[in-house]
Amino acid sequence: MILNLPYHFIKIFCIPLLPILYFQGKKIKKSVPVLPEARNPEGLIEIQKTKALNIILLGESTFAGVGVETHDVGFAGTLAKNLATTLNQSVYYKVYAKSGYTLQKLNEKIIPKITEKEVDILIIGMGGNDAFKLNSPSSWNYQTKILITTLQEKFPNIPIFFTNVPPIKSFPAFTLLIKFIIGNLGQLLGKNLKETIKFYPNTYFNDEYITLESWIKKYNLKNQPSAFFSDGVHPSALTYQTWALDTANFITKNIYK
Repeated sequence: MILNLPYHFIKIFCIPLLPILYFQGKKIKKSVPVLPEARNPEGLIEIQKTKALNIILLGESTFAGVGVETHDVGFAGTLAKNLATTLNQSVYYKVYAKSGYTLQKLNEKIIPKITEKEVDILIIGMGGNDAFKLNSPSSWNYQTKILITTLQEKFPNIPIFFTNVPPIKSFPAFTLLIKFIIGNLGQLLGKNLKETIKFYPNTYFNDEYITLESWIKKYNLKNQPSAFFSDGVHPSALTYQTWALDTANFITKNIYK
């Protein structure tokens, strides 16, 4: 069920439950294996020596490729392949992402490391860690504005795409209580992001909330919901590839009409 609960309700609801959340969180942390980030964070999908479309991906553990061994079978590589096929153009991609990072950490630690001078598309995947840490929508909005402003100053007129917020309510490793609190906060952050980007040109957000059932139906998949997760929290190769296809369709729909 998709709910849009106000932050003050979530905050009031979870305060007396903090001890339970703490112990449930510790138990989940012990049960979920620590998976490494994917190798090879940059690559080129070459199409007949055409000039490459340069894309940069910025994000948290999902963009870091936790759950797959290399980026070429994860989100970044699959997205590049889909864009290359659709546009009949070579695509170069580079990933700047770190597991566990919030939007504030992305702004402080990752953005200053971007060395590229020429970029054609910026793609951002955030929201999971800000929800896990119970960061407020006001803090999220503030950091979103910093991120967009910084990127637009660095890369004027370049389209910026925010991917869907993670479907936290579908994580098998999470308890019902954690799914309810963190999942609803994640949806609230997505709702705020949708409102924030209205004030920035050439900025897009795929606000469709992901449900595994909708993906299975939309792409005629035969997989069970458990197949979408590598460790009960992070995506499997199936998820990365489905998500990348969905994102490629969203990008081409908005800027390659």
